[in-house]
Amino acid sequence: MKDTRLSITEKPVDPLDSDLVVYFATQRTEMPPSCDMAVTALVENAYALKDFSGKADEELLYYPLAGTKTGFTGARRILVLGLGMADTQTPDPVFFETLRKQGGNIAKTCEKTKAGSLVVFLPHIPGIRVDKTAEALAEGILLGDYRFSKYKQTTRKETDYSGIESIRFSCDKETAQAQKGVDNAENAAAAACTARDMANEPGNGWTPESFADYAAFLADTHGLTCTCLGKKEMEELGMGGILGVNQGSATPPCLVILEYDPGNKCDTLLLVGKGLTFDTGGISIKPAAGMEEMKYDMCGGAAVLAAMAAVAREKPDLRVVAMIPATDNMPGGSALKPGDIITHVNQVTSEVVNTDAEGRLILADALAHGIKTFTPDCVVDIATLTGAVIIGLGHHYTGMVSNSDDLAQRLEAAGQDAGEPVWRLPLNEDYTKQIESKVADIKNTGGKAGGTITAAAYLSKFVGDTPWAHLDIAGTAWDFTKKPYIPKGPSGTGVRTFIHLIRSWKKWSPAKG
Repeated sequence: MKDTRLSITEKPVDPLDSDLVVYFATQRTEMPPSCDMAVTALVENAYALKDFSGKADEELLYYPLAGTKTGFTGARRILVLGLGMADTQTPDPVFFETLRKQGGNIAKTCEKTKAGSLVVFLPHIPGIRVDKTAEALAEGILLGDYRFSKYKQTTRKETDYSGIESIRFSCDKETAQAQKGVDNAENAAAAACTARDMANEPGNGWTPESFADYAAFLADTHGLTCTCLGKKEMEELGMGGILGVNQGSATPPCLVILEYDPGNKCDTLLLVGKGLTFDTGGISIKPAAGMEEMKYDMCGGAAVLAAMAAVAREKPDLRVVAMIPATDNMPGGSALKPGDIITHVNQVTSEVVNTDAEGRLILADALAHGIKTFTPDCVVDIATLTGAVIIGLGHHYTGMVSNSDDLAQRLEAAGQDAGEPVWRLPLNEDYTKQIESKVADIKNTGGKAGGTITAAAYLSKFVGDTPWAHLDIAGTAWDFTKKPYIPKGPSGTGVRTFIHLIRSWKKWSPAKG
Protein backbone atom coordinates (compact mmCIF):
# COMPACT_ATOMS: atom_id res chain seq x y z
CA MET A 1 0.00 0.00 0.00
CA LYS A 2 1.16 3.52 -0.77
CA ASP A 3 2.63 5.31 2.26
CA THR A 4 0.21 8.13 3.02
CA ARG A 5 1.08 10.66 5.72
CA LEU A 6 -1.72 11.01 8.27
CA SER A 7 -1.91 13.67 10.96
CA ILE A 8 -4.29 15.50 13.28
CA THR A 9 -4.43 19.29 13.33
CA GLU A 10 -6.29 21.95 15.29
CA LYS A 11 -5.50 24.61 12.69
CA PRO A 12 -8.40 26.37 10.98
CA VAL A 13 -8.75 25.90 7.25
CA ASP A 14 -7.46 29.35 6.19
CA PRO A 15 -3.72 28.71 6.46
CA LEU A 16 -3.94 25.12 5.23
CA ASP A 17 -2.67 24.75 1.69
CA SER A 18 -4.44 21.72 0.26
CA ASP A 19 -5.66 20.22 -3.01
CA LEU A 20 -8.97 19.26 -1.40
CA VAL A 21 -10.75 20.26 1.81
CA VAL A 22 -13.68 18.12 2.95
CA TYR A 23 -16.65 19.07 5.12
CA PHE A 24 -19.74 17.08 6.08
CA ALA A 25 -23.43 17.94 6.31
CA THR A 26 -26.16 16.04 8.13
CA GLN A 27 -29.70 15.92 6.84
CA ARG A 28 -32.56 17.57 8.76
CA THR A 29 -36.32 17.36 8.24
CA GLU A 30 -37.60 20.29 6.15
CA MET A 31 -34.53 22.36 7.03
CA PRO A 32 -31.17 23.04 5.39
CA PRO A 33 -28.53 20.45 6.36
CA SER A 34 -26.47 21.04 9.47
CA CYS A 35 -22.84 21.76 8.62
CA ASP A 36 -19.71 23.68 9.56
CA MET A 37 -20.11 27.47 9.53
CA ALA A 38 -17.39 27.72 6.89
CA VAL A 39 -19.65 26.12 4.26
CA THR A 40 -23.09 27.15 5.58
CA ALA A 41 -23.77 29.66 2.79
CA LEU A 42 -22.69 27.18 0.12
CA VAL A 43 -24.86 24.40 1.55
CA GLU A 44 -27.92 26.57 2.16
CA ASN A 45 -27.76 27.93 -1.40
CA ALA A 46 -27.56 24.39 -2.82
CA TYR A 47 -30.46 23.35 -0.56
CA ALA A 48 -32.59 26.25 -1.77
CA LEU A 49 -31.94 25.14 -5.35
CA LYS A 50 -32.92 21.58 -4.35
CA ASP A 51 -29.49 20.33 -5.37
CA PHE A 52 -28.34 19.15 -1.94
CA SER A 53 -30.20 17.99 1.16
CA GLY A 54 -27.45 16.16 3.06
CA LYS A 55 -28.47 12.63 2.09
CA ALA A 56 -25.74 10.03 2.44
CA ASP A 57 -25.34 9.71 -1.34
CA GLU A 58 -25.02 13.44 -2.09
CA GLU A 59 -21.98 15.65 -2.59
CA LEU A 60 -21.02 19.18 -3.56
CA LEU A 61 -17.70 19.98 -5.20
CA TYR A 62 -16.78 23.68 -5.17
CA TYR A 63 -13.84 25.53 -6.73
CA PRO A 64 -12.95 28.79 -4.91
CA LEU A 65 -11.89 31.56 -7.27
CA ALA A 66 -8.16 32.27 -7.11
CA GLY A 67 -7.25 35.72 -5.81
CA THR A 68 -10.61 36.40 -4.20
CA LYS A 69 -11.11 36.98 -0.49
CA THR A 70 -12.95 33.92 0.80
CA GLY A 71 -12.79 31.66 3.82
CA PHE A 72 -10.91 29.07 1.78
CA THR A 73 -7.62 30.84 1.14
CA GLY A 74 -5.48 27.70 0.90
CA ALA A 75 -7.99 25.28 -0.61
CA ARG A 76 -8.05 24.56 -4.33
CA ARG A 77 -11.24 22.47 -4.03
CA ILE A 78 -14.00 22.20 -1.42
CA LEU A 79 -16.01 18.99 -1.09
CA VAL A 80 -19.15 18.73 1.06
CA LEU A 81 -20.51 15.24 1.67
CA GLY A 82 -23.90 14.31 3.06
CA LEU A 83 -24.17 11.89 5.99
CA GLY A 84 -27.93 11.42 6.02
CA MET A 85 -29.91 11.68 9.26
CA ALA A 86 -26.79 11.17 11.35
CA ASP A 87 -28.07 13.38 14.17
CA THR A 88 -30.81 10.85 14.99
CA GLN A 89 -30.50 7.60 16.93
CA THR A 90 -28.85 5.77 14.06
CA PRO A 91 -27.27 2.46 15.14
CA ASP A 92 -23.52 2.96 15.43
CA PRO A 93 -22.39 0.25 12.96
CA VAL A 94 -24.73 1.65 10.30
CA PHE A 95 -23.47 5.18 10.81
CA PHE A 96 -19.82 4.11 10.82
CA GLU A 97 -20.38 2.22 7.58
CA THR A 98 -21.80 5.45 6.12
CA LEU A 99 -18.63 7.25 7.21
CA ARG A 100 -16.48 4.50 5.74
CA LYS A 101 -18.31 4.74 2.43
CA GLN A 102 -17.94 8.51 2.40
CA GLY A 103 -14.25 8.03 3.06
CA GLY A 104 -14.18 5.89 -0.07
CA ASN A 105 -15.98 8.66 -1.96
CA ILE A 106 -13.33 11.12 -0.81
CA ALA A 107 -10.64 8.84 -2.23
CA LYS A 108 -12.53 8.60 -5.54
CA THR A 109 -12.80 12.40 -5.72
CA CYS A 110 -9.07 12.66 -5.06
CA GLU A 111 -8.39 10.24 -7.89
CA LYS A 112 -10.71 12.10 -10.26
CA THR A 113 -9.13 15.46 -9.49
CA LYS A 114 -5.63 14.04 -8.96
CA ALA A 115 -5.51 15.60 -5.50
CA GLY A 116 -2.42 14.69 -3.54
CA SER A 117 -3.02 16.64 -0.31
CA LEU A 118 -6.23 16.39 1.67
CA VAL A 119 -7.74 18.10 4.72
CA VAL A 120 -10.78 16.50 6.36
CA PHE A 121 -12.85 18.37 8.95
CA LEU A 122 -14.17 15.70 11.29
CA PRO A 123 -17.93 16.03 11.78
CA HIS A 124 -19.29 16.52 15.29
CA ILE A 125 -22.18 14.13 15.80
CA PRO A 126 -23.92 14.09 19.21
CA GLY A 127 -23.28 10.84 21.04
CA ILE A 128 -20.55 9.68 18.63
CA ARG A 129 -16.97 9.57 19.90
CA VAL A 130 -14.45 11.46 17.79
CA ASP A 131 -12.02 8.52 17.72
CA LYS A 132 -14.69 6.31 16.15
CA THR A 133 -15.59 8.99 13.61
CA ALA A 134 -11.94 9.53 12.68
CA GLU A 135 -11.31 5.79 12.48
CA ALA A 136 -14.20 5.08 10.10
CA LEU A 137 -13.40 8.03 7.81
CA ALA A 138 -9.67 7.34 7.69
CA GLU A 139 -10.26 3.66 7.07
CA GLY A 140 -12.61 4.42 4.17
CA ILE A 141 -10.17 6.87 2.60
CA LEU A 142 -7.18 4.54 2.84
CA LEU A 143 -9.12 1.50 1.63
CA GLY A 144 -10.65 3.53 -1.20
CA ASP A 145 -7.23 4.83 -2.28
CA TYR A 146 -5.99 1.30 -2.99
CA ARG A 147 -4.63 0.34 -6.40
CA PHE A 148 -2.45 -2.51 -7.68
CA SER A 149 -0.15 -1.52 -10.53
CA LYS A 150 2.94 -3.62 -9.83
CA TYR A 151 2.87 -5.32 -13.20
CA LYS A 152 1.94 -2.29 -15.31
CA GLN A 153 5.18 -1.43 -17.01
CA THR A 154 4.97 -0.31 -20.66
CA THR A 155 1.40 0.98 -20.22
CA ARG A 156 2.22 3.15 -17.20
CA LYS A 157 2.15 6.90 -17.81
CA GLU A 158 3.79 9.73 -15.91
CA THR A 159 0.38 11.34 -15.55
CA ASP A 160 -1.14 8.28 -13.84
CA TYR A 161 -2.50 9.10 -10.40
CA SER A 162 -0.33 7.50 -7.73
CA GLY A 163 -2.63 8.13 -4.77
CA ILE A 164 -3.12 10.46 -1.83
CA GLU A 165 0.14 11.72 -0.35
CA SER A 166 -1.06 13.37 2.85
CA ILE A 167 -4.25 13.54 4.92
CA ARG A 168 -4.77 16.03 7.74
CA PHE A 169 -7.78 15.53 9.99
CA SER A 170 -8.93 18.72 11.67
CA CYS A 171 -10.90 18.79 14.91
CA ASP A 172 -11.50 21.47 17.54
CA LYS A 173 -10.72 19.28 20.55
CA GLU A 174 -9.96 15.75 21.68
CA THR A 175 -7.09 15.49 19.24
CA ALA A 176 -5.48 12.66 21.23
CA GLN A 177 -8.64 10.58 20.85
CA ALA A 178 -8.85 11.42 17.16
CA GLN A 179 -5.22 10.36 16.71
CA LYS A 180 -6.01 7.01 18.32
CA GLY A 181 -8.82 6.47 15.84
CA VAL A 182 -6.60 7.37 12.90
CA ASP A 183 -3.88 5.00 14.14
CA ASN A 184 -6.40 2.15 14.38
CA ALA A 185 -7.62 2.91 10.87
CA GLU A 186 -4.09 2.98 9.49
CA ASN A 187 -3.30 -0.44 10.98
CA ALA A 188 -6.50 -2.07 9.76
CA ALA A 189 -6.38 -0.53 6.29
CA ALA A 190 -2.73 -1.41 5.80
CA ALA A 191 -3.46 -5.01 6.74
CA ALA A 192 -6.47 -5.26 4.42
CA CYS A 193 -4.51 -3.72 1.54
CA THR A 194 -1.67 -6.16 2.15
CA ALA A 195 -4.15 -9.02 1.78
CA ARG A 196 -5.40 -7.44 -1.45
CA ASP A 197 -1.84 -7.23 -2.73
CA MET A 198 -1.26 -10.91 -1.99
CA ALA A 199 -4.46 -11.89 -3.79
CA ASN A 200 -3.74 -9.70 -6.81
CA GLU A 201 -0.44 -11.49 -7.37
CA PRO A 202 -0.62 -14.11 -10.14
CA GLY A 203 -0.14 -17.79 -9.41
CA ASN A 204 3.47 -17.53 -10.53
CA GLY A 205 3.98 -14.44 -8.35
CA TRP A 206 2.53 -15.71 -5.06
CA THR A 207 3.44 -19.29 -4.20
CA PRO A 208 3.35 -21.34 -0.98
CA GLU A 209 6.89 -20.16 -0.31
CA SER A 210 5.67 -16.55 -0.50
CA PHE A 211 3.42 -17.16 2.51
CA ALA A 212 6.42 -18.55 4.38
CA ASP A 213 8.62 -15.61 3.40
CA TYR A 214 6.10 -12.99 4.52
CA ALA A 215 5.49 -14.80 7.81
CA ALA A 216 9.24 -14.89 8.43
CA PHE A 217 9.42 -11.16 7.66
CA LEU A 218 6.71 -10.41 10.24
CA ALA A 219 8.44 -12.60 12.78
CA ASP A 220 11.79 -10.85 12.28
CA THR A 221 10.21 -7.39 12.33
CA HIS A 222 7.91 -7.80 15.32
CA GLY A 223 9.42 -10.60 17.39
CA LEU A 224 6.82 -13.25 16.54
CA THR A 225 7.48 -16.98 16.36
CA CYS A 226 7.44 -18.47 12.87
CA THR A 227 7.53 -22.15 11.93
CA CYS A 228 7.16 -23.60 8.47
CA LEU A 229 6.50 -27.30 7.96
CA GLY A 230 7.73 -28.61 4.64
CA LYS A 231 6.83 -31.72 2.72
CA LYS A 232 9.14 -33.96 4.75
CA GLU A 233 7.66 -32.84 8.09
CA MET A 234 4.14 -33.29 6.72
CA GLU A 235 4.96 -36.83 5.64
CA GLU A 236 6.26 -37.62 9.11
CA LEU A 237 3.07 -36.22 10.67
CA GLY A 238 0.81 -38.00 8.19
CA MET A 239 -0.90 -34.93 6.69
CA GLY A 240 -2.58 -36.79 3.88
CA GLY A 241 -4.89 -33.91 3.03
CA ILE A 242 -2.26 -31.29 2.21
CA LEU A 243 0.07 -33.84 0.64
CA GLY A 244 -2.74 -35.34 -1.41
CA VAL A 245 -3.80 -32.00 -2.91
CA ASN A 246 -0.16 -31.23 -3.68
CA GLN A 247 0.52 -34.55 -5.46
CA GLY A 248 -0.01 -33.16 -8.97
CA SER A 249 2.13 -30.06 -8.42
CA ALA A 250 5.74 -29.25 -9.18
CA THR A 251 5.72 -26.73 -6.31
CA PRO A 252 6.14 -28.15 -2.79
CA PRO A 253 3.56 -27.39 -0.11
CA CYS A 254 4.13 -25.75 3.25
CA LEU A 255 2.22 -25.25 6.47
CA VAL A 256 3.02 -21.77 7.78
CA ILE A 257 2.59 -21.16 11.51
CA LEU A 258 2.96 -17.67 12.98
CA GLU A 259 2.48 -17.05 16.70
CA TYR A 260 2.00 -13.90 18.74
CA ASP A 261 2.23 -14.55 22.49
CA PRO A 262 2.05 -11.70 25.04
CA GLY A 263 3.58 -14.04 27.59
CA ASN A 264 0.87 -14.13 30.23
CA LYS A 265 -2.02 -16.39 31.11
CA CYS A 266 -4.40 -15.19 28.42
CA ASP A 267 -6.77 -16.83 25.96
CA THR A 268 -5.52 -18.43 22.77
CA LEU A 269 -7.23 -17.79 19.43
CA LEU A 270 -6.26 -19.99 16.49
CA LEU A 271 -6.84 -18.61 12.98
CA VAL A 272 -6.55 -20.97 10.00
CA GLY A 273 -6.66 -19.65 6.43
CA LYS A 274 -6.85 -21.59 3.19
CA GLY A 275 -3.74 -20.87 1.14
CA LEU A 276 -4.56 -22.44 -2.23
CA THR A 277 -2.29 -20.32 -4.43
CA PHE A 278 -3.90 -21.54 -7.65
CA ASP A 279 -6.75 -23.97 -8.16
CA THR A 280 -7.22 -25.74 -11.47
CA GLY A 281 -9.60 -28.20 -9.83
CA GLY A 282 -7.06 -30.99 -10.25
CA ILE A 283 -8.28 -34.01 -12.24
CA SER A 284 -11.85 -32.69 -11.75
CA ILE A 285 -10.67 -29.72 -13.74
CA LYS A 286 -12.54 -26.41 -13.78
CA PRO A 287 -13.89 -24.79 -16.99
CA ALA A 288 -11.34 -22.58 -18.73
CA ALA A 289 -13.58 -19.50 -18.66
CA GLY A 290 -12.79 -17.52 -15.53
CA MET A 291 -10.09 -19.89 -14.28
CA GLU A 292 -7.68 -16.95 -14.02
CA GLU A 293 -9.65 -15.88 -10.95
CA MET A 294 -8.51 -18.99 -9.14
CA LYS A 295 -5.39 -17.12 -8.13
CA TYR A 296 -7.76 -15.68 -5.50
CA ASP A 297 -8.25 -19.07 -3.85
CA MET A 298 -5.66 -18.09 -1.24
CA CYS A 299 -7.66 -15.13 0.10
CA GLY A 300 -8.33 -16.93 3.39
CA GLY A 301 -4.63 -17.44 4.00
CA ALA A 302 -3.98 -13.82 2.99
CA ALA A 303 -6.60 -12.59 5.47
CA VAL A 304 -5.10 -14.55 8.35
CA LEU A 305 -1.51 -13.58 7.65
CA ALA A 306 -2.30 -9.91 6.98
CA ALA A 307 -4.32 -9.68 10.20
CA MET A 308 -1.24 -10.89 12.07
CA ALA A 309 0.61 -7.78 10.89
CA ALA A 310 -1.95 -5.63 12.72
CA VAL A 311 -1.83 -7.93 15.75
CA ALA A 312 1.94 -7.57 15.89
CA ARG A 313 1.70 -3.77 15.84
CA GLU A 314 -1.15 -3.45 18.34
CA LYS A 315 0.02 -6.16 20.79
CA PRO A 316 -3.33 -7.28 22.27
CA ASP A 317 -3.64 -9.20 25.53
CA LEU A 318 -4.49 -12.33 23.58
CA ARG A 319 -2.36 -15.12 22.20
CA VAL A 320 -3.02 -15.40 18.48
CA VAL A 321 -1.76 -18.25 16.33
CA ALA A 322 -2.12 -18.14 12.55
CA MET A 323 -1.84 -21.21 10.33
CA ILE A 324 -1.84 -21.27 6.54
CA PRO A 325 -1.81 -24.62 4.73
CA ALA A 326 -0.39 -23.59 1.35
CA THR A 327 -0.20 -25.40 -1.96
CA ASP A 328 -1.66 -25.24 -5.45
CA ASN A 329 -4.00 -27.82 -6.99
CA MET A 330 -2.68 -29.07 -10.31
CA PRO A 331 -3.66 -31.98 -12.60
CA GLY A 332 -0.18 -33.49 -12.93
CA GLY A 333 0.51 -37.13 -13.58
CA SER A 334 0.65 -37.92 -9.86
CA ALA A 335 -2.46 -35.94 -8.94
CA LEU A 336 -5.23 -37.27 -6.73
CA LYS A 337 -7.92 -39.10 -8.68
CA PRO A 338 -11.64 -39.21 -7.92
CA GLY A 339 -12.17 -42.28 -5.77
CA ASP A 340 -8.76 -42.13 -4.09
CA ILE A 341 -8.67 -42.47 -0.31
CA ILE A 342 -6.43 -40.34 1.89
CA THR A 343 -5.65 -40.43 5.59
CA HIS A 344 -5.61 -37.16 7.51
CA VAL A 345 -3.26 -36.28 10.36
CA ASN A 346 -5.82 -37.43 12.96
CA GLN A 347 -6.23 -40.79 11.19
CA VAL A 348 -9.62 -39.95 9.70
CA THR A 349 -9.85 -41.51 6.23
CA SER A 350 -11.53 -39.66 3.38
CA GLU A 351 -12.78 -40.74 -0.02
CA VAL A 352 -11.93 -38.01 -2.53
CA VAL A 353 -15.05 -37.88 -4.69
CA ASN A 354 -14.14 -34.58 -6.34
CA THR A 355 -10.59 -33.24 -6.49
CA ASP A 356 -11.97 -29.70 -6.88
CA ALA A 357 -13.23 -29.93 -3.29
CA GLU A 358 -9.64 -29.58 -2.13
CA GLY A 359 -9.82 -26.68 0.31
CA ARG A 360 -11.42 -28.75 3.05
CA LEU A 361 -8.67 -31.36 2.65
CA ILE A 362 -5.86 -28.95 3.46
CA LEU A 363 -7.82 -27.11 6.16
CA ALA A 364 -8.64 -30.38 7.90
CA ASP A 365 -4.99 -31.24 8.53
CA ALA A 366 -4.22 -27.71 9.68
CA LEU A 367 -7.16 -27.61 12.08
CA ALA A 368 -6.39 -30.98 13.65
CA HIS A 369 -2.67 -30.24 13.97
CA GLY A 370 -3.23 -26.70 15.28
CA ILE A 371 -5.70 -27.75 17.95
CA LYS A 372 -3.46 -30.60 19.12
CA THR A 373 -0.35 -28.40 19.19
CA PHE A 374 -1.70 -25.14 20.67
CA THR A 375 -4.84 -26.22 22.60
CA PRO A 376 -6.65 -22.98 21.70
CA ASP A 377 -9.69 -21.70 23.55
CA CYS A 378 -11.37 -21.32 20.17
CA VAL A 379 -10.53 -21.57 16.48
CA VAL A 380 -11.75 -19.80 13.34
CA ASP A 381 -11.00 -20.94 9.81
CA ILE A 382 -11.57 -18.79 6.74
CA ALA A 383 -11.61 -19.96 3.15
CA THR A 384 -12.89 -19.38 -0.36
CA LEU A 385 -14.45 -22.80 -0.05
CA THR A 386 -17.70 -23.27 -2.00
CA GLY A 387 -19.56 -21.80 -4.92
CA ALA A 388 -22.68 -22.82 -3.05
CA VAL A 389 -22.28 -19.92 -0.62
CA ILE A 390 -22.62 -17.51 -3.55
CA ILE A 391 -25.86 -19.19 -4.60
CA GLY A 392 -27.19 -18.87 -1.07
CA LEU A 393 -25.92 -15.45 0.01
CA GLY A 394 -24.71 -13.76 -3.16
CA HIS A 395 -21.71 -11.47 -2.80
CA HIS A 396 -23.07 -9.59 0.21
CA TYR A 397 -22.59 -11.88 3.21
CA THR A 398 -19.88 -14.27 4.32
CA GLY A 399 -21.33 -17.65 5.24
CA MET A 400 -20.61 -18.88 8.77
CA VAL A 401 -21.01 -22.28 10.38
CA SER A 402 -20.14 -22.77 14.03
CA ASN A 403 -20.47 -25.18 16.94
CA SER A 404 -20.37 -22.28 19.43
CA ASP A 405 -23.09 -19.66 19.93
CA ASP A 406 -20.66 -17.40 21.81
CA LEU A 407 -18.01 -17.44 19.10
CA ALA A 408 -20.64 -17.01 16.37
CA GLN A 409 -22.05 -13.94 18.14
CA ARG A 410 -18.59 -12.43 18.53
CA LEU A 411 -17.88 -12.90 14.82
CA GLU A 412 -21.26 -11.48 13.84
CA ALA A 413 -20.57 -8.36 15.91
CA ALA A 414 -17.02 -8.02 14.55
CA GLY A 415 -18.23 -8.42 10.98
CA GLN A 416 -20.92 -5.79 11.49
CA ASP A 417 -18.39 -3.35 12.97
CA ALA A 418 -16.05 -3.94 10.03
CA GLY A 419 -18.71 -3.61 7.34
CA GLU A 420 -18.09 -7.29 6.49
CA PRO A 421 -21.38 -8.96 7.50
CA VAL A 422 -21.60 -12.69 8.15
CA TRP A 423 -24.66 -14.93 8.12
CA ARG A 424 -24.82 -18.05 10.25
CA LEU A 425 -25.97 -21.30 8.64
CA PRO A 426 -27.11 -24.43 10.51
CA LEU A 427 -25.14 -27.62 11.07
CA ASN A 428 -26.57 -30.89 12.40
CA GLU A 429 -26.49 -34.64 11.83
CA ASP A 430 -28.68 -34.39 8.74
CA TYR A 431 -25.89 -32.55 6.94
CA THR A 432 -23.17 -34.74 8.40
CA LYS A 433 -24.89 -37.83 6.98
CA GLN A 434 -24.43 -36.39 3.48
CA ILE A 435 -20.66 -36.86 3.73
CA GLU A 436 -20.77 -40.49 4.91
CA SER A 437 -18.75 -42.80 2.67
CA LYS A 438 -19.27 -46.48 1.96
CA VAL A 439 -15.52 -47.11 1.73
CA ALA A 440 -13.95 -44.58 4.13
CA ASP A 441 -14.80 -42.63 7.28
CA ILE A 442 -16.07 -39.66 5.24
CA LYS A 443 -16.10 -38.36 1.67
CA ASN A 444 -15.11 -34.89 0.58
CA THR A 445 -18.40 -33.81 -0.97
CA GLY A 446 -22.01 -34.27 0.02
CA GLY A 447 -23.62 -33.30 -3.27
CA LYS A 448 -25.01 -29.98 -4.43
CA ALA A 449 -27.68 -29.68 -1.75
CA GLY A 450 -26.38 -27.63 1.18
CA GLY A 451 -22.89 -27.59 -0.27
CA THR A 452 -21.57 -24.84 2.00
CA ILE A 453 -22.84 -26.64 5.09
CA THR A 454 -21.61 -30.10 4.11
CA ALA A 455 -18.16 -28.61 3.48
CA ALA A 456 -18.27 -27.28 7.05
CA ALA A 457 -19.53 -30.67 8.23
CA TYR A 458 -16.32 -32.14 6.81
CA LEU A 459 -14.20 -29.66 8.77
CA SER A 460 -16.16 -30.34 11.95
CA LYS A 461 -14.64 -33.83 12.00
CA PHE A 462 -11.27 -32.24 12.81
CA VAL A 463 -12.05 -29.81 15.63
CA GLY A 464 -13.49 -32.12 18.30
CA ASP A 465 -15.11 -30.19 21.15
CA THR A 466 -13.06 -27.03 20.59
CA PRO A 467 -15.28 -23.97 20.00
CA TRP A 468 -14.97 -23.40 16.26
CA ALA A 469 -16.35 -21.23 13.48
CA HIS A 470 -15.90 -21.57 9.74
CA LEU A 471 -16.12 -18.53 7.43
CA ASP A 472 -16.78 -19.18 3.74
CA ILE A 473 -15.69 -16.07 1.82
CA ALA A 474 -16.07 -17.42 -1.71
CA GLY A 475 -18.70 -14.74 -2.36
CA THR A 476 -17.03 -11.84 -0.58
CA ALA A 477 -13.29 -12.30 -1.17
CA TRP A 478 -13.76 -10.74 -4.61
CA ASP A 479 -16.77 -9.20 -6.35
CA PHE A 480 -17.88 -8.10 -2.87
CA THR A 481 -20.87 -5.74 -2.56
CA LYS A 482 -20.08 -2.58 -4.53
CA LYS A 483 -18.85 0.07 -2.10
CA PRO A 484 -16.69 3.17 -2.67
CA TYR A 485 -13.90 1.73 -0.52
CA ILE A 486 -13.95 -1.76 -2.08
CA PRO A 487 -12.01 -2.12 -5.36
CA LYS A 488 -12.78 -4.45 -8.21
CA GLY A 489 -11.06 -7.76 -7.61
CA PRO A 490 -9.97 -8.90 -4.14
CA SER A 491 -11.61 -7.06 -1.26
CA GLY A 492 -9.39 -8.12 1.64
CA THR A 493 -12.48 -9.33 3.47
CA GLY A 494 -11.94 -11.08 6.77
CA VAL A 495 -8.90 -9.06 7.76
CA ARG A 496 -10.77 -6.25 9.50
CA THR A 497 -13.31 -8.70 10.94
CA PHE A 498 -10.45 -10.48 12.70
CA ILE A 499 -8.96 -7.18 13.85
CA HIS A 500 -12.29 -6.07 15.34
CA LEU A 501 -12.74 -9.50 16.94
CA ILE A 502 -9.34 -9.27 18.60
CA ARG A 503 -9.68 -5.62 19.66
CA SER A 504 -12.99 -6.33 21.39
CA TRP A 505 -11.92 -9.66 22.88
CA LYS A 506 -13.34 -10.57 26.28
CA LYS A 507 -12.09 -13.44 28.41
CA TRP A 508 -13.29 -16.72 26.97
CA SER A 509 -15.75 -18.64 29.15
CA PRO A 510 -15.77 -22.41 28.52
CA ALA A 511 -19.35 -22.53 29.84
CA LYS A 512 -20.52 -20.23 27.04
CA GLY A 513 -18.47 -21.91 24.33
